[in-house]
Amino acid sequence: MLVRIEASNLPGRDCGRAPGFPGYRNIHVGVQRRERPSEILGLRPGDARSAVWELEITATPKGTGWDLRGPHVQGRPGGRFVYLSWGTVDDAGAFSMFRRAKVWFDGVEPDVLDAAVAGGLLVARLGLTDGRGHPLCAAVRPPLVEWSASA
Repeated sequence: MLVRIEASNLPGRDCGRAPGFPGYRNIHVGVQRRERPSEILGLRPGDARSAVWELEITATPKGTGWDLRGPHVQGRPGGRFVYLSWGTVDDAGAFSMFRRAKVWFDGVEPDVLDAAVAGGLLVARLGLTDGRGHPLCAAVRPPLVEWSASA
């Protein structure tokens, strides 16, 4: 099955200082690989109009639902999520993470997940700027993310 994350409303390449936020320049975001935090899939600049990531995952029947696994799926059964990692990119192209957003699969309605498994595609739509204008971080569940299934 494919999971497609469709992101909009990115915060920009630079975020100034604010209480609890030191400020960063040349901000980028991508999907973190499990057990390899320095390996980021699809790094996108923070001022992009939008960003899309596609992840191959395996859905295995578990009890009355599904267990989702894959190289970019984090967490234990019943607590699976994907990390969107925010960081800066230096002049040499090195990425240094400063915060992450956890896009939780537990917010996917069971009927939507069933349809996604049957059709082969689960879509997450979310904005990536928080209420203070900074990169979105912490737990991301509905209503911050909208889940749907497509064929």
